Amino acid sequence: MSRISPIPPLAAVVLIALVIAPADSSAAPEINSGKVEFNITVDAPEGADKVRLWTPYPQSDEHQTIENLKVLGNFARKRVTTDKESRTRILYLEWLGPMEEQRFVNITFHASSAERKVAPAPREEPPIPESVIKYTNATPLLPTDGEIGALASAAVEGKISIADKHSAIYSWVVENTFRDPNVLGCGVGAVEVTLAKRGGKCVDISTVYVTMARAAGVPAREVFGMRLGKEKGDNDVTGGHHCWAEYYQPGVGWVQTDPADVRKFMLNRGLTLEQASETREYYKSTVDPNRIVLGKTNRGIVLNPPQDGELLNYFMYPYAEIDGKPVEWLAAQKELKYTITYTRE
Repeated sequence: MSRISPIPPLAAVVLIALVIAPADSSAAPEINSGKVEFNITVDAPEGADKVRLWTPYPQSDEHQTIENLKVLGNFARKRVTTDKESRTRILYLEWLGPMEEQRFVNITFHASSAERKVAPAPREEPPIPESVIKYTNATPLLPTDGEIGALASAAVEGKISIADKHSAIYSWVVENTFRDPNVLGCGVGAVEVTLAKRGGKCVDISTVYVTMARAAGVPAREVFGMRLGKEKGDNDVTGGHHCWAEYYQPGVGWVQTDPADVRKFMLNRGLTLEQASETREYYKSTVDPNRIVLGKTNRGIVLNPPQDGELLNYFMYPYAEIDGKPVEWLAAQKELKYTITYTRE
């Protein structure tokens, strides 16, 4: 049985989740387990000589177990590489020379995901570790000055601890953004654009949180993943890619947070902030087990091996190039097409 290394057994996932759960938790974290299947095709024009495809290659961590991962298709070359900065793993495939048949790949694996929650922040926070400080820095796609810096300063006024600053910024994002169902895919994460209209999808809203958190000195980064079916029979998860965020709590570690899912919950059910208070509190420092992480790459990415096109905004969807030219990748399903199914146990 092939495995991604390292792979803790499911029992270890449950045990770890129990250890990091709040002390007053009365029940073990829920586990969502089942089979995931990706089918990806690239419709290259007749005579195309070289087609390249990069797609996230999920791996186990303390909250999820990925097993029996298999890759089948009519590709000529296959490599599994790693993003040097984030250690996100990448499946890289090549098709060489003209082909009469459609270029395709089938990826299957078994996933088990636990609810991601951690212990409360300590009363006295230790310093932020040196290795984590970089997640307070601005980048070209994560600016922390100007309007973002001013909004962050106002939101955390009088707050000293990382825990209190996170709580204030999370509340600001939940209260001052909305989910825009007309945005393509998961959005592009252009924070100035999102703030101008206060609306977007999960990448847009998560980027607002991350930039404001960094501006306030809270280490934060985006998490790119996909949803698993909540119930048996929820098999088609093709539209289930999802971005959330995490912040670093000294003395605890990385903590998951998802203001975007609060706004989605409110939109889907027609609720007010007051009516969604329980969900709002839940996603402040916890995320549900109905998702897996695909990676935590930075924004503005050079893939491994490098793409011929420009820097990639973020790496969550499959990305392809035909004879050196990028194919539209933001869930448009044109030349690059895919389906994702999930069979819950």
